[in-house]
Amino acid sequence: MRNDISDLITFISQDDLWSGRLQEVVAEHLMPALDEFDLEYDDLPEVLGEPWPGVLWGCGFEDFLSRQYEDDNIVDLYLKRRGWNEPAANREYFGALRDTPVRLYEVSGVQPGVSMVLGDLLGDTKPVTVLEGSATQSLKQWDRIVVRVIAENDAHVISGALLAFSQEAVAFLIDGLSTVLSVDKNDELSLTTKQLLKCAPIFTNAWLFTALPRALSEELPELSNADGEDIMFHDLRFPFETGVTQKEVSLCLNEANFFAADGARCWTWLAPHSSKAPRERDGLMLESQTDGRTVLGHLELKGKALLINVNSSARADRVRNLVMNAAGQHLKQPLTTIRTVEQMMAEEQVESDLEDADEIPPEIARQIVQEHMDQHYRETLDAPIPALGGKSPNQAVRSKAGRAKVVDWLKKLENNSAKHRNDAIEEYDFGWMWAELGLQEHRK
Repeated sequence: MRNDISDLITFISQDDLWSGRLQEVVAEHLMPALDEFDLEYDDLPEVLGEPWPGVLWGCGFEDFLSRQYEDDNIVDLYLKRRGWNEPAANREYFGALRDTPVRLYEVSGVQPGVSMVLGDLLGDTKPVTVLEGSATQSLKQWDRIVVRVIAENDAHVISGALLAFSQEAVAFLIDGLSTVLSVDKNDELSLTTKQLLKCAPIFTNAWLFTALPRALSEELPELSNADGEDIMFHDLRFPFETGVTQKEVSLCLNEANFFAADGARCWTWLAPHSSKAPRERDGLMLESQTDGRTVLGHLELKGKALLINVNSSARADRVRNLVMNAAGQHLKQPLTTIRTVEQMMAEEQVESDLEDADEIPPEIARQIVQEHMDQHYRETLDAPIPALGGKSPNQAVRSKAGRAKVVDWLKKLENNSAKHRNDAIEEYDFGWMWAELGLQEHRK
């Protein structure tokens, strides 16, 4: 296994002093955000999903390897005591991790499964081509990432802990570094290796402080109905007894005063007019009303069965009893399907995708999108853009400061397009815009 760090981790775990130091460094990377959002490390798999808890721990671990304590550095100590048992490549890799700071890079020249070019955004190091098979499968042109780049023989590789940074995370990072280093926030940051090594926890915190709010807001709120019951969709199917017709069941349901006819074969189950006000509860209430009465469920005759939809377990029990009392002689016991809110949403998405699929042949759709985007962006070159101070791209490129803004604007356009779910938009080539504006040398 290339660059195997398992023996190094075992060595640290067997020493209480160094194990404690590692935990302290990892805490510097994680605890400010965890405390802010009232979370534990064990909550991260559920909130962020895999593999992020391990990656975040890796950020702290790689930082720990660079820490110099009064008595020693853990990499130096390990190599002195156990280095003889490690391949030369591993010894060199551990030493490189010790001396290499984490940096903020801009991604370009992505060759999926092969390599990418990384440009340093916080220092003066030259762009470097990195050999990488996994990360290049998902990274797009102009993405921003935080990682350590390690020189290995005549090539470069990245360390194990890589964080993709959103624009919001980059701004958070720049603000945090400027504050810690007492740099004017309007000045361009250029950090030395020593400064970067000391600021490693700020990178992880910038990612967490922007990723956690998004992840937590994406969680579905607690949903209940007007009776204060948890939302759980129940679909009940009452098969007809042998020889029973829809008309017979329909007559029984029409005689029941709690079911309001909604067509020849459909009914709405309504709460009585005297029903109490909805129960107060944290989260959101999922409910609808008709004529001031709460809708408790829907009934429909379909083929040789009565179908009923309600949104809680308690309502499923109640409507089962009501229906059997009203038309039980005509119906068999129901078959029930239960679905969560998440399952219902997933099913609706699948149905939507199927409806949209194959409406337009892919080659025609791609041509339509290509022509539309060509026309749109050609008009945009002469349109005022807020990000360019109200100037058009053609006007802004006439000054040095304006050209820098146009480059940033183009990168954002291209990066957003590369991440689009529509293949035609994702594959759109912005090269002509860079050429039109005379900025080809900035598009590596």
